[in-house]
Amino acid sequence: MNHEVIEHNKPAPDNLRTYTIIVYALYALSLINGITALVGVIMAYVKRDEMLGTIYYEHMQYLIKTFWWSLLGVLVGWVTLALLIGGLVWIVVSVWFIYRLVAGFIKLYDNKPVSPDGWL
Repeated sequence: MNHEVIEHNKPAPDNLRTYTIIVYALYALSLINGITALVGVIMAYVKRDEMLGTIYYEHMQYLIKTFWWSLLGVLVGWVTLALLIGGLVWIVVSVWFIYRLVAGFIKLYDNKPVSPDGWL
């Protein structure tokens, strides 16, 4: 694993914060419509490199990881539906997804970085 230390000494413009809030909001909306997280992850990939050296870079990494692991969890849920545990898998993945969104947004609100490599 790459555990590089990123110093957050680069002044971050307000537009990066607003952009990050929008990506979090798109992820949250995906709980209702199921598709806006895809738009959010694309936006995260597009701006991530511009955010290098700011706390927002780690938030983008965190959101990208959240998207891919959630997608994997949903797919595992579909595959395991025949075993009657798919619904349980979806519930666990949904709770994990919601927790990560809330925890990440709280840190964003407090101007703190998240740990993109952490599971929670």
